[in-house]
Amino acid sequence: MIRRAIGTLLAAAALTTAVAAPAWAAPRPVVVVAGTFGPAFFYEPLAARLRAEGRQVAIFQLTGLGTADIRTSARDLARFADDFRTRTGAGTVDLVAHSQGGLVARQYIRFEGGADEVGHLVNLAVPNNGTVVANMADFFGGGNCLTIVSCQQMRVGSTFLDTLNAGDDTYGPVRYTNLFTLLDELVQPVWNAAMADGATNVLVQSQCPLRAVAHIGMALDGTVYDGISDALNGESVRLNCFAV
Repeated sequence: MIRRAIGTLLAAAALTTAVAAPAWAAPRPVVVVAGTFGPAFFYEPLAARLRAEGRQVAIFQLTGLGTADIRTSARDLARFADDFRTRTGAGTVDLVAHSQGGLVARQYIRFEGGADEVGHLVNLAVPNNGTVVANMADFFGGGNCLTIVSCQQMRVGSTFLDTLNAGDDTYGPVRYTNLFTLLDELVQPVWNAAMADGATNVLVQSQCPLRAVAHIGMALDGTVYDGISDALNGESVRLNCFAV
């Protein structure tokens, strides 16, 4: 009887361990997707914050530093993410994308197989609905947007964006979060960073009215990172306005 009782206790302990195991599981690996003209090293501070939370991180630098066709960058991101998933043994990854990188990430999710490979996309100051800054560059560049293909694609009303946003712009089972700022000098109007169809859209100044962060700073700002962390952890985005 004593032997049977000990066996029961050991079985119960094993069951408890099995049930508790998911709580100890490592967080999903993250690919940081750079923005236009953004070298990988610029995103190392963001990657360091993510690693400090126990995440494996890789940084994807856009093809041609973001001057290439966004569809080309998306195909390259798909290969990069596949390699990263293989190296980490993860079935899916999360993406944190800055500026044009968010469009590259969305193109990968929708047209390059990423819908089954990405858990959460967190966008930072992404021109999801285009930016009139690109339209102005198109005008001053003599109609060819300074010959930069991705610039042409980021114009408000471009064929590329019409295709990307057609139907449900939050494509697949991926969770989408968009963080953006009133002080953005490159995404104009700033509301073009928001998405519909169930995405979480957070204007930094809606929670932190005095927080001064512009387009480039979105990848480095502590308050913005607090929102990134909330989103990746599956929590409501409640910004710490005094984070550094």
